[in-house]
Amino acid sequence: MASNVNPTVRRRRLGQELRRLRELRGMTAEEVAERLLVSQSKISRLENGRRSISQRDVRDLCSVYEVEDHRVVDSLMQMAKDSRQQGWWHAFGDIPYSVYIGLETEAASLRVYESLLVPGLLQTPGYAEAVIPGAVPELTPEQLEKRIQVRMRRQERVNAPDAPLRLWVVMDESALRRVVGSHLVMREQLEHLVAVSQLPHVNIQVLPYETGAHAGMSGTFSILEFDDAADSSVVYIEGVTSDLYLEKVNDVQKYTIMYEHLRAQALSAEQSREFIALAAKHHADSDRPL
Repeated sequence: MASNVNPTVRRRRLGQELRRLRELRGMTAEEVAERLLVSQSKISRLENGRRSISQRDVRDLCSVYEVEDHRVVDSLMQMAKDSRQQGWWHAFGDIPYSVYIGLETEAASLRVYESLLVPGLLQTPGYAEAVIPGAVPELTPEQLEKRIQVRMRRQERVNAPDAPLRLWVVMDESALRRVVGSHLVMREQLEHLVAVSQLPHVNIQVLPYETGAHAGMSGTFSILEFDDAADSSVVYIEGVTSDLYLEKVNDVQKYTIMYEHLRAQALSAEQSREFIALAAKHHADSDRPL
């Protein structure tokens, strides 16, 4: 069983169970931290799945929560062991958004709003090679190559023959107009979008400039959903130095409503495909020598 475990998701499930046990005891995270002589932030990180959980952590917490059923303790200990395994992305070294990759790898569906660039799951190698160093200019050539490889590996979920990721993307027109790399790179990228948009599990919609003010002007975000009922939906907001993961029901609901407004304001999938094809032709014309 352990060989098939996604460590990020397993940590998240374990954290949710530990939070449930704490709440059953009527204890606060601060009270637990005092009992174990650790910081309150450690308890919070264990419960939200952002920190690796050791079997010793589980044993100590089960003791505080007075869990007497050895089967429950053994199950939690096994989850802690599984959660310390490495996902495929660890082979590429220190990837700053590894937590997100773990969630994305396990997600059944993903809704993305992007205002400035083509989302990573839909990028061509040429586009990725141009956009990544533009956003992170201090990368070494070796680090850049690893980032590109990881991005291409992530796309296997979209192209998987069995249970592919259900992907819905709303992107601003600026992502189509901004020349990343060259007009040739952009033409190839947009032609790729047209092709991918015809997959039955992929929907791409464009928010044209003429839409004016819209629900996504506060920033880009993604909503990840999972098939397992034990895994609640997550809103992911990427930051420069740290990322934000929202899991509270009210937070997810607000972003879900925002996304529905974006979908309603955007062009239809068919109109968007035609719009992207015209944008690709514009880049093709711009790339021709005078």
